[in-house]
Amino acid sequence: MKKNDPQTPAVPTVQVIERMFALIDVLASREEAMSLKEISEKTGLHPSTTHRILNDLATGRFVDRPEAGSYRLGMRLLELGNLVKGRLSVRDAALAPMRELHRLIQQPVNLSLRQGDEIVYIERAFSERSGMQVVRAIGGRAPLHLTSVGKLFLAADDPQRVRAYATRTGLAGHTKNSLTQLPLLERELATARQSGVARDNEELELGVRCMAAGIYDDQSRLVAGLSISAPADRLDESWLPKLQHTADDISASLGYREHRNHPA
Repeated sequence: MKKNDPQTPAVPTVQVIERMFALIDVLASREEAMSLKEISEKTGLHPSTTHRILNDLATGRFVDRPEAGSYRLGMRLLELGNLVKGRLSVRDAALAPMRELHRLIQQPVNLSLRQGDEIVYIERAFSERSGMQVVRAIGGRAPLHLTSVGKLFLAADDPQRVRAYATRTGLAGHTKNSLTQLPLLERELATARQSGVARDNEELELGVRCMAAGIYDDQSRLVAGLSISAPADRLDESWLPKLQHTADDISASLGYREHRNHPA
């Protein structure tokens, strides 16, 4: 019976997997290729163990060898990453956090996306007990400048695009509170840009106020907005941190990695 090499003892399968992950993490920490010696030192693994596992990873294209003795992450990881990214859905990522937020505040929580000059509501969490007379139907649309989420998207645009939007739409109003003058809208967008939060003060529907926070993808792009709707006299500022943290959790599940500081 052949004895084990003392430098490369047999290890349980789970330990091999742990070592493989450790090697991948070390390679991920550097953009350029790394030498076997450096990888071994950073992982604390013996060079022969490091070499054996890296060669197995290279066979599966999880690791590349640009030249003898150096290693970097391989294209197979990119292929798998793109598959995962393609399956990510804002709605799927948002549904459970939205329901939890609704459970905490007992008011309607809406998820909406931008389509052209409007937002479209794609999901909601609400109950009959919320006391809301108007609950946005899934598939419903509204002008950007009259909604909290729409203002987030306008705030993400450059000033020239905002002016072009105003020209195209004429900033038509729905209520006496609607922002129908560009300077007033621009001032509100500046506030939203600075705080990361936007509001609708009975601008779309009288008696209904909203607050919204943005949802971002792995490229730091604003892809959706999460909003709370409530009767105008019942909107509670203590909901804001909960809303922001819920939006952040959804963003993180879409691959967004930048951290934002919110009030406690």
